[in-house]
Amino acid sequence: MTYISPVEDIAFALEEIVGINQLSEQGAYPDYEADLLLPVLEEAGKLATNVLAPLNAQGDVSGCVLTPDGVLSAPGFKAAYQAFRDGGWMGLSVPTDYGGQGLPRSLALGVMEMMHGANMAFSLCPMLSFGAIEALLAHGSEHQKQTYLPKLVSGEWTGTMNLTEPQAGSDVGALKTKAVPSGDGAYALTGQKIYITWGDHDLADNIIHLVLARLPNAPAGSAGISLFLCPKFLLDENGHPGQRNGVTCIGLEKKLGIHASPTCVMEYDGAKAWLIGAPHRGLAAMFTMMNSARLNVGLEGVGVGEAACQAALAYAQERKQGRAPGIEGPAPILHHADVRRTLITMQAKVQAARAICLACGIAADQAQTAGTETDRETARLREELLTPIAKAWSTDVGVETASLGVQIHGGMGFMNETLAAQLYRDARIAPIYEGTNGIQAIDLAGRKLAMKDGAAMQNMLEDIQVTIRQARETNDPQLGQIADRLSSACETLRDCTDWMRQTMTEDRETGLASATAYLRLAGDVIGGHFLALSALRGRRAGGIRRARALALAGFYAETLLAEAPGRAAGIKEGGAAVLRDSEALFDLS
Repeated sequence: MTYISPVEDIAFALEEIVGINQLSEQGAYPDYEADLLLPVLEEAGKLATNVLAPLNAQGDVSGCVLTPDGVLSAPGFKAAYQAFRDGGWMGLSVPTDYGGQGLPRSLALGVMEMMHGANMAFSLCPMLSFGAIEALLAHGSEHQKQTYLPKLVSGEWTGTMNLTEPQAGSDVGALKTKAVPSGDGAYALTGQKIYITWGDHDLADNIIHLVLARLPNAPAGSAGISLFLCPKFLLDENGHPGQRNGVTCIGLEKKLGIHASPTCVMEYDGAKAWLIGAPHRGLAAMFTMMNSARLNVGLEGVGVGEAACQAALAYAQERKQGRAPGIEGPAPILHHADVRRTLITMQAKVQAARAICLACGIAADQAQTAGTETDRETARLREELLTPIAKAWSTDVGVETASLGVQIHGGMGFMNETLAAQLYRDARIAPIYEGTNGIQAIDLAGRKLAMKDGAAMQNMLEDIQVTIRQARETNDPQLGQIADRLSSACETLRDCTDWMRQTMTEDRETGLASATAYLRLAGDVIGGHFLALSALRGRRAGGIRRARALALAGFYAETLLAEAPGRAAGIKEGGAAVLRDSEALFDLS
């Protein structure tokens, strides 16, 4: 069973659940019309299904190779990247000023979900380039934009993000890489970076590293960090890659999964680099890149989850074992109630995660293009609120779904040669990437809930109430029951939000200890909102689309949403229990 791009599901989510067509109606993107959506997704789906997916298993086995001349990519990846480049996929949502196509970011996210699902190791390469492009657009000088963006946007060059050092992971302020002025407007970088995704490879003509480092006499901690642009090859007088710069991959990490994605140890030995933005403001610039990556990493969870759903369903249809009512002889395991429950759980959570990520993308589009400052600010708050949820909740869904996929396969799923096993291994890195999911929960509880006196979550809760009212107004008994479950869950989220905001002010440590549980509740309820909305919109589509949307929303309501009211005590009392009772468990005296 290979991966089949879920073009229709993504199109339905974009059009009916998150409302991408409002962007064309508002004229926000002059080069985007609603009738472009399906052709773009279909072409991307062909690349994902026909080119990237067939390389996934072989890449897992072959991995990458570090040679004296640099890193060689897995077999077939270079040709696949050329096809990705030729399709113009890198520049889909980049402004036309720099060679992009000027289409909505939300559409580009739909495209990237299919790339992640087909071959997560491959898709990590363009994902980092997207972030580098956004960072340069926001913080680069005009010369840097004109020099580097056209080649990054075309895919001729790729970008990386260099933060982590052996002693500085999530605590970026502890990094020690130095940047010394060279006297000609450039800087000499010296230091070592680890865990650098696609830090070296043979897919593109040049690699543009965005590197965090310290200037001489910089303040301690994160206040003293600056961001630098450091190309693998210095440019000649014609702007072409020329002399090799002083940056080298000195090792490849041996990882649990994503074997075809080179995770590099990078050595900077007096490498020539240029400052991006203002001195000591590097962390703010890097967060532009990181927030882009966080949403895309959330989509990795969706993509891998979708692939796991497809593989598990195919296996459940083929594998015969045991008896089932109405089936003569050994029955396909799809007919067993618990297997069916597992498959529906997988599908419902993936659909919910997809909607959360795409809704975050729509908010990002509207934050840039909405007609009034008030609408742009409202959209920005929605984007800020959904980013940690999209990243953390969706990647947790990816791991859970991949794990359930292994379970459906039984013992066969534990064998390395199965796609189910690879997906499980590949998915596990996503909750760690770009700020662990615990950090996302802290960001949600500590910063996002407090924005504009709680306006972001309040607006979200109001939208959920609109969906509840619309579901009840249909007089459809099943939609009414979904609305009842969603209403109860929404009130639980409202109550826990009030508690979290107050606790983060009065007893921050207790709030932080409950932050992950709170984020899970928020993701569950917001995901249920989007599935209920899907069921409402599916009524217009009719047929199998209506039946599927209603079945998934109904199941989700009677399982995850039904549990929400009972989760309040765990959020409100769980953090206190951690702080009060755990010391005996960690007594190191």
